[in-house]
Amino acid sequence: MKIHRHVFEKIISLENLFSAWNDFRKDKQNKKDILRFEWRLEQNIFQLHQDLKNQVYRHGPYTSFYITDPKQRHIHKATVRDRVLHHAVFTVLNPIFEPTFISHSYSCRIGKGTHKGVDYLAEMLRQISLNYHRPCFVLKCDINKFFASVDHGILINIISKKIKDNKAMWLIKGIIESFDSDQSDLFNKKGLPIGNLTSQLFANIYLNEFDQFVKHELKIKDYLRYTDDFIVVANDEKYLKKILKSIKEFLEQKLQLKLHPNKIIIKKFRQGVDFLGYIILPFYRLIRTKTKQRILRKLKGKIQEYKTGKINQRTLEQSLQSYLGVLSHANTYELSQNLKNKFWWWLKE
Repeated sequence: MKIHRHVFEKIISLENLFSAWNDFRKDKQNKKDILRFEWRLEQNIFQLHQDLKNQVYRHGPYTSFYITDPKQRHIHKATVRDRVLHHAVFTVLNPIFEPTFISHSYSCRIGKGTHKGVDYLAEMLRQISLNYHRPCFVLKCDINKFFASVDHGILINIISKKIKDNKAMWLIKGIIESFDSDQSDLFNKKGLPIGNLTSQLFANIYLNEFDQFVKHELKIKDYLRYTDDFIVVANDEKYLKKILKSIKEFLEQKLQLKLHPNKIIIKKFRQGVDFLGYIILPFYRLIRTKTKQRILRKLKGKIQEYKTGKINQRTLEQSLQSYLGVLSHANTYELSQNLKNKFWWWLKE
């Protein structure tokens, strides 16, 4: 295992902090809290640098709110100063941990994403079923309350195996411990805030332990994961039931995680595999009904924003193309045409 030292100096360098600011502020220029920070940008960045250098920096509080996309999520938003630091930390840590991740972990990674994950699953299903001529079974699982259940001590211990830099670990520990969920108790602090850029990386670092167990201990080849959802494909239904016990034991004993009891599914491929908004079947792919409804709802909302002057025509058209792009990854010609027709109809109303 490669050990990394002198990480702290890279994170807190003025070059990295200003670069982090530029990455952070993209598409957020009109937010009031960002404009206030930018008003005294150099002063704020230099002060952050000094606080980090002197190790007097303390992570600020979070503002919480709920979003529905499609299910309700509790978002915790850090201050601008802290979010700039999150980008600076991510910039340095991600290249350290990225090479350790398996190739078929698709969440929050450059060159991966939902569509690549769905494409790989479809290809895996095609191969295992010998072009849809042989029985094929899928084990699909979801980790229960994943972000709220991440154990701080376990996560810090995993990171510390590669990062041998006391100051860097002081900072990383401070970010991790800036938040704790209702899954915490007197002895174990738990939880990563949905909303932090660092949480996405920490989630992959945490579940990489599980990925490595699946690939190297259980020696499962046909596996992929997207955040807390994962899938195993096999020809033998009994085999999937057998490995499920080992999967549960590892998650509970090593990572203090549990599978969602209502989201452990073993089914035949020909029944359709519902994953990341798409339903994959032999020979074709559909869009999940909830995904269709969400696209229509969001597009209608964008049109209302355009009519009230909140967004311009270019942004509106980009939104339409984005939604058509989602549909292009499935057999949805009629649905795409219907979406275009509704777009022009709502625009004229």
